Amino acid sequence: MPPTTPEQALAELYAGNRRFVTGAPHHPNQDAGHRAAVADGQHPFAVLVGCSDSRLAAEIIFDRGLGDLFVVRTAGHTAGPEVLGSVEYAVTVLGTPLVVVLGHDSCGAVQAAREAVRTGTSPSGHLGAVVDAVAPSLLRAAREGVEDLDGIVDVHIAQTVEALLARSTVLAGEVAAGRCAVVGLSYRLSAGEVRTVAQAGSPVTPVPAPAAPADSALAG
Repeated sequence: MPPTTPEQALAELYAGNRRFVTGAPHHPNQDAGHRAAVADGQHPFAVLVGCSDSRLAAEIIFDRGLGDLFVVRTAGHTAGPEVLGSVEYAVTVLGTPLVVVLGHDSCGAVQAAREAVRTGTSPSGHLGAVVDAVAPSLLRAAREGVEDLDGIVDVHIAQTVEALLARSTVLAGEVAAGRCAVVGLSYRLSAGEVRTVAQAGSPVTPVPAPAAPADSALAG
């Protein structure tokens, strides 16, 4: 049975991430039988609003399969109307109990926004929209005295969690009713592990990040 509560869903993600980090993935729900079983409908247990970075493939780093995760990805996990609509669909129509904002260290979108703010310039084309969406997180980090890049990434993840709730009354209502929670996770590219940096919704308890074995050689 898939998880039905925010707490169960988060625990399942952490369990899968531990398997990934330790090099013992189960690759669940990836066989032909399950493919046929989910062809007529889906019941994902988590929505992943993640960065588009090619190293941040949710089904891999959380060791999940078909029908498990409803994934929405943009550069810097920026959340425009289409992202919000996708999240609302998963939560209200599919009944998904957990929304995860998934960021990562050394985020290129955050670096680009930081450089744009520093130089007072903006990238050409639509990349400027990504920078504009990340800029409020940079201002918040400055107010909080956070200067290192990965600390700013954590602030940006927390900012995105809050923005989802502030901009979507539908999602905020589901969280207030206890049917859903929103959690911000940060992924370490070299170690492969995630940790909780922000959350909204009392049913979810932060879980410690999985510890990598001392004798493991982890891929970067």
